[in-house]
Amino acid sequence: MSEIKRIGVMTAGGDCPGLNAVIRAVTKTAILKYGLEVVGIKHGYRGLYLGGDNFVKLGLNDVSGIISKGGTILYSSNKDNLFDYDYIDENGNQCHGDRSDVGVENLKKAGIDALIVIGGDGTLTSGRDFSRKGVKVVGVPKTIDNDLASTDTTFGFDTAVATATEAIDKLRTTAESHSRIIVVEAMGRYAGFIGIASAIAGGADAALIPEIPYDINKVADAIKANRERGKDFAIVVVSEGSKPLGGDVVVSKVIENSPDPIRLGGIGNVVANQLEELVGLEARATILGHVQRGGSPTANDRILSTRYGAYAVELVMQGKFGNMVILDGNDLSYDSLENVIGCNKAVEESSYWIQAARSISMCLGD
Repeated sequence: MSEIKRIGVMTAGGDCPGLNAVIRAVTKTAILKYGLEVVGIKHGYRGLYLGGDNFVKLGLNDVSGIISKGGTILYSSNKDNLFDYDYIDENGNQCHGDRSDVGVENLKKAGIDALIVIGGDGTLTSGRDFSRKGVKVVGVPKTIDNDLASTDTTFGFDTAVATATEAIDKLRTTAESHSRIIVVEAMGRYAGFIGIASAIAGGADAALIPEIPYDINKVADAIKANRERGKDFAIVVVSEGSKPLGGDVVVSKVIENSPDPIRLGGIGNVVANQLEELVGLEARATILGHVQRGGSPTANDRILSTRYGAYAVELVMQGKFGNMVILDGNDLSYDSLENVIGCNKAVEESSYWIQAARSISMCLGD
């Protein structure tokens, strides 16, 4: 599109390995292939609202060497929804309301013709809403949870699984040395992709995921059966959003003013305590937490992020606004943000994850 001269790029929501690789690909493709200017918007939607120094020009030197870095050079915020925003007015009063028009105006002031938004469901929801207001938006799917609809894989997922698997490998030695049950709590919110993938890769004895409510007695029976065969330790991976049959998720805290107020966490300790009593082996829980978000992205995530970033610029130049880049098999394509938002995917019983786990008799708690 000949009218596109300057594009903006922003990251929002939780940090994720591969964000910098996307920023790099966007910047290099825009400058070297199309001769565009690139503006990075720092601190997500908060930076879009505040404007000023939060809008920074990105050149080739700015993105040199960042492909291997975790986090995001543009920083992030996961609490700022400009369509439902806490702000201070010109009189110093604390107010709340729709401030999206300020964001639109700041884009116009900066001469930004199109905006590439890199984020998960919450970030892309706002991207869709800005698209409805006439902003030329293209989304890039980001989440370690791998739960965004339409795309086969989100970048960051592979790195999170690798991190969780490495942790399982290290925990196995202490489990075996002390004849313990080690329960590893993985991230993923209400999707079990990280949990089931790392359990398979780490050779766990059991994997409890949100999609399959579990019976703790069946997990205990599986561990007891292994003991009868001479295995005096166990590794159990449990996703943070898992819940027992007839029960509910474990909530660590509720943050009232957050777009995502429910904070999951603690199921690992619950499962460990129950298994210790039922099996008769000492049990310990390790909550991996945000270590899964950090660190250098894997080679696969660097490649996927680069493909996503470059293709996002292609969609901009083709005028395919209001869409998100997706991976369909090995091919890149796109789907409407309207279709993506609010349709998070889950691990299906027919998936190769579940089929592989059942084939090797991994206990899934059902």
